[in-house]
Amino acid sequence: MIQKLLIANRGEIACRIARTASGMGIKTLAIASTVDRQAMHVLACDDVVQLGGNSPLESYLCGADIIDAGQAHNVDAIHPGYGFLSEDPDFAQAVLDAGLIWVGPSPSAIRSMGLKDTAKLLMQKAKVPVVPGYHKVDQSLAVLQQAAQDIGYPVLIKAVAGGGGKGMRLVEMACDFEAHLTSAQSEADSAFGNDRVLIEKFIAKPRHIEIQVFGDGQKSVQLFERDCSLQRRYQKVVEEAPAPHMPEVVRDAMGRAAVRAAEAIGYSGAGTVEFILDCNGPLTTNSFYFMEMNTRLQVEHPVTEEILGLDLVAWQLLVAAGEGLPKTQSEIVMHGHSIEVRLYAEDPKLEFLPSIGTIHHIAFGPGLRVETGIKTGDVISRFYDPMIAKLIATGPNRAAALQTLLRGLKMTQIAGVKTNRDFLIALLQHPEFVAGQFDTGLVGRDQQSLTEVTAPISVDWALAAMVSMELSDLPQAVGMHGFSNFNSIRQQITLLCQDQTKQIQVTLNGADASVEVDGSAVSLHRGLTGWFIEGLEQVSAIYAARKVYLFAAQTLVFDCPDLLARTTFIKSDGAIVTPMPGLIKQVFVKVGQEVMAGDPIVVLEAMKMQHTLRSSETGQIQQLMATENAQVDAGQLMAVVIPLVEDD
Repeated sequence: MIQKLLIANRGEIACRIARTASGMGIKTLAIASTVDRQAMHVLACDDVVQLGGNSPLESYLCGADIIDAGQAHNVDAIHPGYGFLSEDPDFAQAVLDAGLIWVGPSPSAIRSMGLKDTAKLLMQKAKVPVVPGYHKVDQSLAVLQQAAQDIGYPVLIKAVAGGGGKGMRLVEMACDFEAHLTSAQSEADSAFGNDRVLIEKFIAKPRHIEIQVFGDGQKSVQLFERDCSLQRRYQKVVEEAPAPHMPEVVRDAMGRAAVRAAEAIGYSGAGTVEFILDCNGPLTTNSFYFMEMNTRLQVEHPVTEEILGLDLVAWQLLVAAGEGLPKTQSEIVMHGHSIEVRLYAEDPKLEFLPSIGTIHHIAFGPGLRVETGIKTGDVISRFYDPMIAKLIATGPNRAAALQTLLRGLKMTQIAGVKTNRDFLIALLQHPEFVAGQFDTGLVGRDQQSLTEVTAPISVDWALAAMVSMELSDLPQAVGMHGFSNFNSIRQQITLLCQDQTKQIQVTLNGADASVEVDGSAVSLHRGLTGWFIEGLEQVSAIYAARKVYLFAAQTLVFDCPDLLARTTFIKSDGAIVTPMPGLIKQVFVKVGQEVMAGDPIVVLEAMKMQHTLRSSETGQIQQLMATENAQVDAGQLMAVVIPLVEDD
């Protein structure tokens, strides 16, 4: 039995592992970068080793230092979580060579599945169907172009290493192939240190189905499927188990194929075999194709745990310690339905760019299983993935689970950074998702409507004014309860929201208030839990860092400006600025060059993803401050485009 465990990860997965280990009587050792020294995963463990630095390369990817820390603190085993070192066969081997238990599959199994091209050849031998494609070693442009032509457009370019959508590009026409190939190779090299790619046929109407497998090195079992089709930028945002409208015969065929895949490489521990399900016609046993195998625990594992009543981390620890599989295939039975959403610090209106800043307030809605590594006061930094939490709801059926999840999301409050909360609420209410009839293209097709922001109406401005007023310097007699023994109090409030500024007149009279917005009066009343408007559902609201947040189906944020401040903000048309800190990977233009609206100007790399900054108008490059390989801050000016002056 493992006595002491080093958790070689951070965030919610480190907290998740620590919770199970502690419940099994296992002591835990955390590792932490400088920026994470007071993080939740550190507080969740019995002890911590401060690795220093901020970036993963300075901390969580320092395999030798992590192993040294484990030996110095007398741990028995190392659990890598997911990401970072979890799929590094060299690190797994180094752990074993140090005389420690590796909580994961063998280094040889990781190597077998670590490169997508090699994995697909292995799967073909194991009689697991694979997507038609090019998986060979030759990476010359001419060979890859010819392979794409032979397969037939549209095709997917995919990095052979890693995952998460990094190094992946959809190419619909031959004329775009070279540009997409260069971009995919650059991103893959930066993220994984390997720029090799494979080419695959693009399935026009796919669903992304994965089978959870578990092995003990000899035998494997399958723990049913998860549907992970709802994605943005090839990264999953909603996962559920079981997959809706899955014919039992197809479920069984995929499960048996996944077991064959795992047993073909002598798999031990938790893993996921991922399939593409072609939904162009009725689903049959010939409708699915192997994509890849993730040789680790997955982010979305809680939905499987919920429908099976299992703890997969406990299974990992038991099997790693030498015990057999806790259950046979016939003993694994699913009940009910579970749905998970990934709550990110990101801006859906800006192509889901990560949002960096301090979490001034965080509270999750009721009825949810919450997996998080973030608390009030923490900082979402540019160094790590911007996921705030996984929110999971489970019910006797899909409709019940969805209802619980929607209610919990709508009652979730986060202040300080932009999030995808409203996008998730819209996505969960999309008719195709509600009906269980969706594919991986849903978000891309309907992204505009899913990220649409509606303007605040009078009652929103009125409620925001009342929330901001309670934090201002009102006479003590009014206090937080809104009661006064004196005459009515009248105050003017200035608020900003979505580029609108309003002067709002508030008249307080005890527990009642009359708020004048654009010449119309709105009546509010004070209840036990805050201000409300009679006849309307009460909206939760908070004040944090000179902003008022209203949380309903949509989050509205109102700035409460300091009228004594004299800071001037100048907005220059044609200015191209960085939306977040990062590294300039490529500059496409020179001073004096003419560009069209939509032309690429620079490629910014941040949080292991590449983002292309484009010109918003047709004109000429007047100023250029961007330099390749330079680190930049958020809001930094990269270039200025001026309209071309037409000759008379």
